Amino acid sequence: MQRRDLLRLLATGTALQLAPAKWMLLAREARALVATRESLRTLDPHQEATVKAMADMIIPRTDTPGASDVGVSEFIDLILTEWYGIPERTHFLNGLAATDSRARSLFGKDFVDCSPEQRSEMLIELGAKMLQDAALAAVQSARSDAGLPEANFYSDFRRLTLTAYYTSEAGATQELHFEVIPEQYQGCNITPASQEVPKQP
Repeated sequence: MQRRDLLRLLATGTALQLAPAKWMLLAREARALVATRESLRTLDPHQEATVKAMADMIIPRTDTPGASDVGVSEFIDLILTEWYGIPERTHFLNGLAATDSRARSLFGKDFVDCSPEQRSEMLIELGAKMLQDAALAAVQSARSDAGLPEANFYSDFRRLTLTAYYTSEAGATQELHFEVIPEQYQGCNITPASQEVPKQP
C-alpha cells in the first residue's frame, strides 16, 4: 500500500471498517510508519500531554493498555504532520486550545491539571456538542442551499484515537482478539483408519 493511501485510511477512520485480515496488514504498516519517527513534529509538549490525557479518558488503562500506553499521541502527530492540510491541522490544534480554555473557565486550570472527575465532565460536554453538531450536519446536508458545517474537533479526536489504538498490537490482539498467527494448530478430530477401535460383534 502506498504511504499516502495508508495515511488517508488512518486519518479518515476508513481503516476501522476493514475485514480482520486487511486490518492486521494495515496495522503492521501503520505501526511501522509511526516507529520511523524520532520525535514529534507538530504537537508541542503541552499539546502532547493534553492529547494523552484526553485519549486516556476515552480508552483508560484497565487489564489492557490504555490509549497513551500504545503511542496514540505519536500516531496523531504523524497524521497531523503528514496527512492533514494546514486548515485541518489548525482546526485540530485550536480544538486542543479551546479545551484548555474551557477547563480554565470551569476549573481555573488546564485540562491536564484537572482531576479525573473534572476531565470526565469536560468530555461529556464535548460529546454532547459532538452529537449536536452531527444532528445539525444532517439537517444541513438535506438542504441544497446550506454550506458544509465546520468539522467537530472532538469527533475528529475520537476517530484518530480509536484508529490509533486499534491499529496497535494491544488494541488489535487484546481488544479485538485478532490473531496474527494462531497459538496452536487445531486440526479436525478424525481418527486414522489404522487406529480405529474395532466394533464389537
